[in-house]
Amino acid sequence: MRSQSMSTRRWAAPVTVALLGALAACATPGEPPLAQMIGARASIVQAESAGAAERAPVELLAAREKLGKAEAASREKHFESARRWSELAEADAELAERKARAVKAQAAVTELARGNDMLRQELERKSPR
Repeated sequence: MRSQSMSTRRWAAPVTVALLGALAACATPGEPPLAQMIGARASIVQAESAGAAERAPVELLAAREKLGKAEAASREKHFESARRWSELAEADAELAERKARAVKAQAAVTELARGNDMLRQELERKSPR
């Protein structure tokens, strides 16, 4: 009986490994990263509405390209790669939005400074010396 249990042990481990390998090969490749891709698309739309097409075109283009790569990877069922590309696309879109808002804010500051200078000049011109 003892020799039978030892021989069982000899083949049990390789058979278990082979079975696990076969199951892993048959397993589904995972789920498409729909939430990440939707988030990336939403971030791109938000960046566009913030004026990124004019104020941060390079960053916006990078986000769009990465989302395209995510969509291609997802179609090919490379879901982990698609997830990473989606996350990168979302990060680029957020950068584009923030840069666009910063450029817009800087333009507003410049315009306010120009207005203040004009008011100061007008006051100096009208004030008695």
